Amino acid sequence: MLNLYPTPTGSPPGTPVSVHRPLWIDLDRPSAEEQDWVAAEHGIRIPSHAQLQEIESSSRLRAQPRMLMLSVPFGIQDGPSTTPLPLGFVLTPELLVTIRYCDIHAFPDLRSRPREDQPGDSTGVFAALVEALVDAAADRLEQIAARLGGVSQNVFGPSAVKRRRRGLNRALQPMLLEVGQTGEQLSHIRETLVGLTRIATFAPESAREWLPEPVKLRLATVGHDLASLNDFESHLSGKVQFLLDAVLGFINTQQNDIFKVLTIVSVVGVPPTLIASIYGMNFHNMPEYNWPWGYQYGLAMILTSTLLPILWFKWRRWW
Repeated sequence: MLNLYPTPTGSPPGTPVSVHRPLWIDLDRPSAEEQDWVAAEHGIRIPSHAQLQEIESSSRLRAQPRMLMLSVPFGIQDGPSTTPLPLGFVLTPELLVTIRYCDIHAFPDLRSRPREDQPGDSTGVFAALVEALVDAAADRLEQIAARLGGVSQNVFGPSAVKRRRRGLNRALQPMLLEVGQTGEQLSHIRETLVGLTRIATFAPESAREWLPEPVKLRLATVGHDLASLNDFESHLSGKVQFLLDAVLGFINTQQNDIFKVLTIVSVVGVPPTLIASIYGMNFHNMPEYNWPWGYQYGLAMILTSTLLPILWFKWRRWW
């Protein structure tokens, strides 16, 4: 889909108009024809999906005379996708072209702003988009922080004691899955933050001759915001690792308790089994067979050999 900003008067969004000179062209999952139209109409080469996915810094950040070609792996997209998808920018003093392959609410939000709040040139649109992406990353980190706070309460809070009585493993397994999924989301956000940090640093340095001073100041502010978000993301990553270790530790402790009970049961069952096996050999010269109370004597021996190990384990506080 091809969107023009500002939208040509009297034409719906996505309608190419040759006489219209937009400030921003948003290519949303573009087709080859749409990319060719932009290249032919504005003389800008549009990078392909494969080129935007390249991970080398020289491929993601390129400067040409009066043109910047930037890309970042975007892992904060709207929708079910969990894999970071490439987001590209081609910036000139007259035009900004964005290439994206996912739904990002910041893009339609910027287009729907009141006219008096809309940027007046391509560099202003670029700065506004970068600021909106940073805000989206901050919102997502706040959501993750709230989720981790809930998991922490479930693991260490008062309700955890009741779950331990009911069965700890069954209660902790969903938490383990949630912590793992949260860590995966944080790794995607980290990729986005790193990419945006590089853009906020690279753009003012590489386009210092034609990038307006107010835009440079806005990008400098974005850089400071990204530094604080990177620190907060590192804090959340540490919390994820802590919760992961804690949940796994509780699960291992529960499993060890189960093995301890099985071990005690097996040890307690050995002496009575041995006594019953001895008296089950049916030799004729066993005197207990002829005792009037021989049967009761055998049962008492079995019971005593069962109770003594249990009392021993209790005395040593092994159980």
